[in-house]
Amino acid sequence: MKWPRRIFDFYLDASVHASLAILCLVYCTAILLDIPVEVHLVFFLFFGSISCYNFIKYGVEAKKYIKSVSRQHKIIQYFSFICLFVAIYHFIHLNIDTWIGIGILAAMAGLYALPLLPGPKNLRSLGGIKIFLVALVWAGATVILPILAIRGTLSWDVWIEGAQRTLLVLILMLPFEIRDLNYDPPELRTLPQRYGVAKTKILGALLTVLFFFMTFLKDGIGEVELIGKGFLFLGMGMLMFITKRNQTQYFASFWVEAIPIFWWALLICLHRFV
Repeated sequence: MKWPRRIFDFYLDASVHASLAILCLVYCTAILLDIPVEVHLVFFLFFGSISCYNFIKYGVEAKKYIKSVSRQHKIIQYFSFICLFVAIYHFIHLNIDTWIGIGILAAMAGLYALPLLPGPKNLRSLGGIKIFLVALVWAGATVILPILAIRGTLSWDVWIEGAQRTLLVLILMLPFEIRDLNYDPPELRTLPQRYGVAKTKILGALLTVLFFFMTFLKDGIGEVELIGKGFLFLGMGMLMFITKRNQTQYFASFWVEAIPIFWWALLICLHRFV
């Protein structure tokens, strides 16, 4: 394997791509709600997401994470610890309201990852619940925290945006759920395991329609938001159409997770020229 491929795989495996998607959603929120971005929150979310995602991906139990023996995983482990220290540095510069919000989201992430329920179970092992939990954490991190960080008001439009962001993440997770049919144990009872690929894709399409029309529940809708979410609606609808059980290597891990990045770039262009 040549070094560009190794760097690209590290970029994906070390959760840098997923964390960049989170970062772009924060900036999407700033454009859609017309708010400034708190720089310390941006750095905290980016580096904190890397360490959090890698902890979950490469060792749900701390002992397993620390004792990882794979060379690739060891490199990711050291990288994750560095990111964690950077995240902590930026965390201490945030206000107390943001700390409380982060604490709530961290508790939800802990329920997802750690065996806090009776027996060895966590919410990640309870089938469809896990994707709803992940979607709520992403929505809280990319919509609610930016408001708290600038001491803004959690208005009606903010809550609608948060609900839409939850739907967006749910939709983007469905291709991963379909892909993982080949690997997930039957007891996970994920949506594709329960209802099949076709019905899961139909559900995704219906959620896409709901996502778009929730825009009209807002008190204030600008051209940039309407056009931007219209394109996102079409893109996610196409995504549900082309998603298959047997996917190419980078379909979900790169292209699907890149949708928030593309959406942010689109909003930037619309914001400048519309």
